[in-house]
Amino acid sequence: MPRRVRAAVSPGGGAPPGIEELLLDDPLPDEVVLRVEAAGVCHTDLGVGAWSREPRVLGHEGAGVVVATGAAVKRLRPGDRVLATFGWCGTCPNCTRGRPAYCFDGIALNLEGARSRPPLTRPDGEAVRGAFFQQSCFATHALATERNCVKLPDWLDAAVAAPFGCGIQTGAGAVFHQLGALPGRPLLVIGAGAVGAAAIMAGRITGCDPVIVVEPVAARRELALSLGASHAFDGSDADWAEQIVDLTGGGATAALDTAGKQATFEAALRSLHSGGTLGVLTLPGAFEEPVPHPGGIDFLTKRIVGVIEGDSVPETFLPRLFAHHAAGDLPIDRLIRTYPFAAIASAFADAHDGAVIKPVLTFEEEHDD
Repeated sequence: MPRRVRAAVSPGGGAPPGIEELLLDDPLPDEVVLRVEAAGVCHTDLGVGAWSREPRVLGHEGAGVVVATGAAVKRLRPGDRVLATFGWCGTCPNCTRGRPAYCFDGIALNLEGARSRPPLTRPDGEAVRGAFFQQSCFATHALATERNCVKLPDWLDAAVAAPFGCGIQTGAGAVFHQLGALPGRPLLVIGAGAVGAAAIMAGRITGCDPVIVVEPVAARRELALSLGASHAFDGSDADWAEQIVDLTGGGATAALDTAGKQATFEAALRSLHSGGTLGVLTLPGAFEEPVPHPGGIDFLTKRIVGVIEGDSVPETFLPRLFAHHAAGDLPIDRLIRTYPFAAIASAFADAHDGAVIKPVLTFEEEHDD
């Protein structure tokens, strides 16, 4: 029987989300129902809320407690504390070969919220788009698949756990899995938001030297230095890429551009030495438009990698990140500001304006048991 929930509905066009009462569908055989305890706000939520032209419930960094399971669920049971991460089909060649972040159906499952029937409806029966990243956790309760849930250790607070589901595993995974970052070799991180900060901490864990950050906001540069960066640039000098080449004695081995601007894309490429790797989270311009590149022989000596969820296998990688946090090597709690669920519009505004690195919604006031 459908469950009444309170959910934040983003109307589209960048308008702020508003909380409504909706009906949550019963779980499909491979799904669980989560009582959401915390949900991180990611820039992907803001971006999709801006380009979408129909109402939808976003949220893809949800931590909570399993309260119901579908008939085919075997690994999870009611009462389990879990973190919901990205969706993946489990059967395509990439999923079966340990690369679920690059699932053949990843765009449909995550950005489009593919599901066999509508997960959310208004009381009058109108469907509201959900299953965003197979969770849509900006709600008191959410549906997730068993595959995209990872059990949480008892000691880890839900509000700290939530950002591991996307932003932290993306930045850390990029360094650990995708960029060819090496001990004793330079790592460049452009942007010190949640993904960039995670990459900086992962670079320190890896032993990269130097770890360089380019970040225009002074407070974020200071935070980055305290998290493990050895050098910080504000990016205001037109030749900052050339300064990094001089600093490193030839260029960075690995770089991650979290800004997604034409200027940072080209500067990051100039900052690399021959054979270096640039990871990109997004590219300049509209998705359907070609991206200008500098061309030339030097461009052909460098590798560009599209970073999706840090090429993570969540069931094994997330516990590794939890252990790093427990050891004090990934103090992501320093990035977080919590907001009650009712203040989601404020959390969105602060994320958009850069006032907070990682807003996390909490749901204590929504659950009376």
